Amino acid sequence: MIIKILGTGCSKCGKLEKNLDKALNELDLQANILKIDNLAEIVGYGIMSTPGLIIDDEVKSVGKVPSVKEIKKMLTK
Repeated sequence: MIIKILGTGCSKCGKLEKNLDKALNELDLQANILKIDNLAEIVGYGIMSTPGLIIDDEVKSVGKVPSVKEIKKMLTK
């Protein structure tokens, strides 16, 4: 599983990363997590508001910080 966090390092991006780590730990899942801060690449995904969450090249969240519960649902679908 490849997960990308898109953002420029704002506090919301940090919170998203923490929630993602917690969700992965609770589900006992392994993932390759990439942090993407290049604006051209972020816009290439059609994301105009950060943070963005991409799971296996599918945009799952844009412009908000999903809860641990929401992320767990995204990871298990």
